[in-house]
Amino acid sequence: MAVLAYSLGKREINQHFTIKNAKLISLAAVLLLLMFHAASRYYEGGDSCEWLLSRGRYLGEDVWQPYGCMMHKYKSIEAKTCLSEKRVAFVGDSRIRQLFYSFIKIINPERKEEGNKHEDISFEDKSYSIKDFLWYPEANNSMKERLISWTHVTRCSRPRSCHGNLVTWWLPIWSIKLHGGSNEALQQYKVNLTAIVGQLEKVAEHGEVYWVLQDPVNEEVLSENRKMITNQQLELYNEAAVDVLNSSKRNGRSRVRLVAASRQAALETIIKSDDGLHLPESTRSVGAMILMNSVCNKILRPIDGSCCQTLRAPNLLQKLSALFFLGSAVVFVVFHILGNNRHRRHVPPDVESLEEKKPATAAVPPGPKAPFQALCRMGVIMGYFYLCDRADVFMKEQKFYTHSTFFIPLIYIFVLGVFYSDNSKEAKLLNREQTDEWKGWMQLVILIYHISGASAFIPVYMHVRVLVAAYLFQTGYGHFSFFWLKGDFGLYRVCQVLFRLNFLVLVLCVVMDRPYQFYYFVPLVTFWFVVIYTTMAIWPQILQKTANSSGVWHFGVLAKLLGLLIFICFFAFSQGIFERVFSVWPISKLFELNGSIHEWWFRWKLDRFAVIHGMVFAFIYLVLQKRQVLSEGKGEALFSAKISNFLLFLSVVSFITYSIWASSCKTKTECNEMHPYISVILAFILIRNIPGYARSIYSSFFAWFGKISLELFICQYHIWLAADTKGILVLIPGNPSLNILVSTFIFVCVAHEISLITNDLAQVVIPKDSMALLKRLGAMGTLSLVILLVSRAGQPTPGA
Repeated sequence: MAVLAYSLGKREINQHFTIKNAKLISLAAVLLLLMFHAASRYYEGGDSCEWLLSRGRYLGEDVWQPYGCMMHKYKSIEAKTCLSEKRVAFVGDSRIRQLFYSFIKIINPERKEEGNKHEDISFEDKSYSIKDFLWYPEANNSMKERLISWTHVTRCSRPRSCHGNLVTWWLPIWSIKLHGGSNEALQQYKVNLTAIVGQLEKVAEHGEVYWVLQDPVNEEVLSENRKMITNQQLELYNEAAVDVLNSSKRNGRSRVRLVAASRQAALETIIKSDDGLHLPESTRSVGAMILMNSVCNKILRPIDGSCCQTLRAPNLLQKLSALFFLGSAVVFVVFHILGNNRHRRHVPPDVESLEEKKPATAAVPPGPKAPFQALCRMGVIMGYFYLCDRADVFMKEQKFYTHSTFFIPLIYIFVLGVFYSDNSKEAKLLNREQTDEWKGWMQLVILIYHISGASAFIPVYMHVRVLVAAYLFQTGYGHFSFFWLKGDFGLYRVCQVLFRLNFLVLVLCVVMDRPYQFYYFVPLVTFWFVVIYTTMAIWPQILQKTANSSGVWHFGVLAKLLGLLIFICFFAFSQGIFERVFSVWPISKLFELNGSIHEWWFRWKLDRFAVIHGMVFAFIYLVLQKRQVLSEGKGEALFSAKISNFLLFLSVVSFITYSIWASSCKTKTECNEMHPYISVILAFILIRNIPGYARSIYSSFFAWFGKISLELFICQYHIWLAADTKGILVLIPGNPSLNILVSTFIFVCVAHEISLITNDLAQVVIPKDSMALLKRLGAMGTLSLVILLVSRAGQPTPGA
């Protein structure tokens, strides 16, 4: 009964929740979310600077998350670059002095808190302008005179440079302390602040002025001479400052920016204060980093600092791509009106093997409307990509790793994977359903790894490195098997594989203005496909049917594999030659990232043996299979009982040993050096395939994701993660769990649709006729060269 209920439950779900319905729901969700965010920005304001300065929350201890945007953690060299021509002044009492020191420590981490408590302090470096702390505990005439002097002195001699200033104020503590928290003192504070606010606005005309709201105190541990400083008093003074500054607004906005976020951070940490008044250093660092982001993000434009950044104007290629998709949509509409509807979607083949189920009837060739319909759909999807990660429409937040954010979702997906288990159509080792399942669960683990920021935890990082190596192992296994069994080295086959691997990435390179190497996995598998093809295609072409006639040919294959191994080792130990080879234009355009091929070198070297590992395994397996050494019947163990048990025991021990080693690694560098030489991929294959019952079942849930694993890996960069993978896309603010569910649902639907679009266009772009294919390749080569030249000419000059 339980099995029957289980089967009926799955059938009921699959009947009503189809992928077509899911895509319609996701489209409606995107439209509703666009309207929600547009209305929210219209009525509540969409200035990410205001979000940064006004509110946020702690993700974990000492990790501050501004509302709706990402805060970059500035390093010394970045801070010096940003502030090199700025003069900075912090004006106020002892608490603003601490903020000043925290700010200075971003510039110079070695700087110590020294100097007399109630005096001005100056920080100066020969290469950089002056940073001052000015002791003004009260808003009075002396302060007003200082402001007037700043507004009348010669250009660039006040606390500003030719590029602007940074003046930060913080005042009420001493007014409360000296006057016992009296109401008269509060009224006088309002009068004095009103008297200087005009001068503050004038200073702000030439730079940036920030008024920091008072942080709370821990009243229980305040000393006796500070007992009059209460949170109620501080709140009254904050309200007074807000009222006065808001009353000075011109055109609906004051030039003096209010900083309330540091106060919100202090509300959660003031209990850690030693004296109840001065904040812990970690909280002061949050306030300093908020100010640094507000000042420097618009200058340095860090990828993971979306707060206070203005939008970049689309470049020429982005504008042309928009026109191209728009033109395709117009042509599609014209064909639709004319009634040209002949189109049949083909079954998408697997990228690794390009095998597909043959339809019962001959497939109708796609009509002229089909490619334009596909391009129209692709244009809509690319519009969503652009809105998510290049336009200022949706919000972004930074990642923060905890064990629960990684392992709890992991448990959920594996429960679902077990729930959706079915019988395999065949029981061969690494059969089609099983390899799809393998790719599927690995991709889901990698997605969770990326969105949870789990790379910060070295044991998880190392295990995920094995998953990436396993993908490359499958590349070697799948392509070697195809060439060995079918011997199809034709141009059509090569172009089909290259198109399916690269279509989405090449479109994203143009639409999202990213280099090809940014999507590192695609260059990696493309490179290795070319290497495998070259290895198998060069003379002598040795196939299974050739080797069957004479066992000597097996040694020929081994010689080829040995030659490939020598080639890999030569490049691995010759970094200089490697860099010279891949730095030649136009090859360098494929492998450079930020003007360097270091990233390509790192990725290539890290998993350099994974592909040949897969090729060797495929060769040995196919030879053993041909000689009927293996038992691959349903329910049969792969080997005899003794051998099977021994290999299973060895595989389990290998897994445990690897996990212990990965957990003992101290640094990623240390682990990465050993990673190419340590592999548990074979151990997994044996555990998964030796028992007959294990080969006879598979998870249809994981296999479904495995069929679109490439699209999932690429799409996550911009419509699930954000800021080019540095952060997380926020479609639903204020509810992280719901946001992840909704963004994941849309992301998966988009990835599936792109896989279908790629298949549709492959039928048109890659014709089977050799002459037509050569003409297409010539046209695409010319177009690629033009794009390379345009992108090269359009690159900004240094310092622009």
